Amino acid sequence: MRSIHSNLSLAKRLLATAAVVSLAAIAMTGCSSTGSGSGGTGQVGVALIVKTTTNPFFVSMEDSAKAAAAKDGVKLALAAGKKDGDAATQIQAIEDSISRGDKGILITPIDSTVNSAIEKARKAGLYVIALDTPPDPANTVDITFATNNFDAGVAIGKWAAAQLDGKDAVIGLVDLFSNQVASVDYNRDQGFLTGMGIDTKDKTKNGDEDKTGTYTGGKGGKYTIAGNQPSNGDEADGRTAMETLLSKNPNINLVYSINEPAGYGAYQALKAAGKEKDTIVVSIDGGCTGVNEVKEGILGATSQQYPGKMASLGMEAIVKLAKSGTKPTVSSGLDFFNTGSQLVTDKPVDGLTSISTDDAAKVCWGK
Repeated sequence: MRSIHSNLSLAKRLLATAAVVSLAAIAMTGCSSTGSGSGGTGQVGVALIVKTTTNPFFVSMEDSAKAAAAKDGVKLALAAGKKDGDAATQIQAIEDSISRGDKGILITPIDSTVNSAIEKARKAGLYVIALDTPPDPANTVDITFATNNFDAGVAIGKWAAAQLDGKDAVIGLVDLFSNQVASVDYNRDQGFLTGMGIDTKDKTKNGDEDKTGTYTGGKGGKYTIAGNQPSNGDEADGRTAMETLLSKNPNINLVYSINEPAGYGAYQALKAAGKEKDTIVVSIDGGCTGVNEVKEGILGATSQQYPGKMASLGMEAIVKLAKSGTKPTVSSGLDFFNTGSQLVTDKPVDGLTSISTDDAAKVCWGK
């Protein structure tokens, strides 16, 4: 039989335990989700998941997202692949966002291998916005904020054709991937060829067009495609890609590049081979570094995008959705919201809208 003192001690312990449980319940109630997402704090939680931070394009997105998060009181989580093509890291970042209870995700999807993770996030109630790279199919996400990559490619293709002035074109294509399919890759490549006036076949596949024929852009002429090589959007890999292309055909006089780091790498290979002065290099991105490369004549032209605008508009859309339930809408006639692009060159072509490098430097990536 327990003593009276023992029974009193037991009663005190039970009361203390009950008090702790009650306080915990109150704390949980005070931190319960208001529907805004972010681990139940009531603060809007958003994850920005980019392809890689080795490319300044995506760093610009992060900077704009941070500024927007600070302005609107958003709890922002950042994630990036170790390199372009690192889908595994993106998938894990999506899982982490779901676990935190974020309101939404902004993502530059690597390729279709992240689709199932995106679908899981949407089923969990997160609003998913793609930036820069529309997924395939487009309805994998709720909406995409991006450049019309095909149109950006068309612009540099038309400009390049005009510069050739009827001469034969020997073309090297420095693409993004060789073993992965991404809409940004085939849209830019196919847009460039279309701008050149070269017939394409499968709009979602690079490298299946006729290797010889005639282009109709500019004054028109004959063309030969030396080949397609992947760069992973990287300067060093861009140089390797160009070296490989030159080994296939040393007479290349026109180079398309998926982005400016890859374009600059291609230029380095051309310079090492003593061919930089006789070869036109065009690209897409329009970052401050790339604009300066156009100014210096390293690149002939680029199509300027606005990644900071993509990120800030995406952040704004999720905050607005969380506060008012209002969802963003796509641009008229498109299945995404077009954030625009402009051709940048100091060699303007009649009938082709462009801006100078001086003007482009004022607005490059959200300046």
